[in-house]
Amino acid sequence: MSWQSRIEHAVAERRETQAFRQRQPLTLGAGRWLVRGERRYRNFSSNDYLGLSQHPHVVRAWQQGAELYGVGAGGSGHVTGYHQAHQRLEEQLADWLGYDRALLFISGFAANQAVIAALAGREDRIVADRLSHASLLEAAAQSPAQLRRFQHNDSQHLARLLGAPVGGQQLVVTEGVFSMDGDRAPLADIARVTREAEGWLMVDDAHGIGVEGENGRGSCQQQGIHPELLIVTFGKAFGLSGAAVLCSHDVADYLVQFARHLIYSTAMPPAQAVALQAALGVIQSDDGQQRREMLAQHVADFRRGARGLDYPLTDSESAIQPLIVGDNQRTLQLADRLREQGCWVTAIRPPTVPAGTARLRLTLTAAHQPEDIAHLLEVLNGERG
Repeated sequence: MSWQSRIEHAVAERRETQAFRQRQPLTLGAGRWLVRGERRYRNFSSNDYLGLSQHPHVVRAWQQGAELYGVGAGGSGHVTGYHQAHQRLEEQLADWLGYDRALLFISGFAANQAVIAALAGREDRIVADRLSHASLLEAAAQSPAQLRRFQHNDSQHLARLLGAPVGGQQLVVTEGVFSMDGDRAPLADIARVTREAEGWLMVDDAHGIGVEGENGRGSCQQQGIHPELLIVTFGKAFGLSGAAVLCSHDVADYLVQFARHLIYSTAMPPAQAVALQAALGVIQSDDGQQRREMLAQHVADFRRGARGLDYPLTDSESAIQPLIVGDNQRTLQLADRLREQGCWVTAIRPPTVPAGTARLRLTLTAAHQPEDIAHLLEVLNGERG
């Protein structure tokens, strides 16, 4: 089969199964409202959980950073791209989360790939929750280490897998809050089982940091654990982009030597690091606490109003509230009908989620108003039957 034939066949297969992905060019895609063309929608697809992407202090901090540093980093952090703004942000993150060091990456995907690629050797084993993010599972599968997947949130199955003989070290990988189901990992149990097996634990808390735990410190602080590797990302509650790896001094020194994404990628713009410091300040403030409380109220109101819907919700108390439809075509049709009623939602289909679990991935944010939640519920209840 030629290159062209292979490509045409793969794309046609996606179209036939109603799994073909398309991007939507938007005028505004974060915050309470989504704007596409001349129309405005209530936005229930954004990960901007605290509404910080448009917070005036964060926006102004980026502007000030650009005026001071320009709009680019100028190179890898190992060349000329590591600025004082990056160092200050790393120090603030490490102090806030109780780690020796923090290392900044350009994305959560890059951070996860870099850490696993740098650590995992041929004699090692990676044991990952089967519903972990694609960046984690892909990195583990491509590494020379043995990959085993434990049943979702099942610490007993994890213990059995860890108990099998292995020549090297073991790394347990999970998320704090799962991106597609919105449920929380039983981190205390997972940490205990990992410790008993003398392994290390890596937690990707992209959807928990800033929202969960005391002062927004995330899922690990909320459940009283301190994993060897904590990944936090800035594209959700922080309202920006990028990521950081929290770890010990020794691990940080090791990653600076061997993490290829860190070595060979252009660093995040220092202006962005300035904006992230401002976002961290909001998260730690009374304003941040009020936003977390507002978000929690929206989640409670939505789940209470969604009890009678034809489609089940997952067991999620987070900002992610998936409505499981099942069939790809029916999910797309429901998303279209909701958009006709002014609610922008995203249909998530395989292979992003398991076959037969296509869903509307509804996300709630502190930027929403109570009337937005009421309108969404009214529209969803109108789709019953």
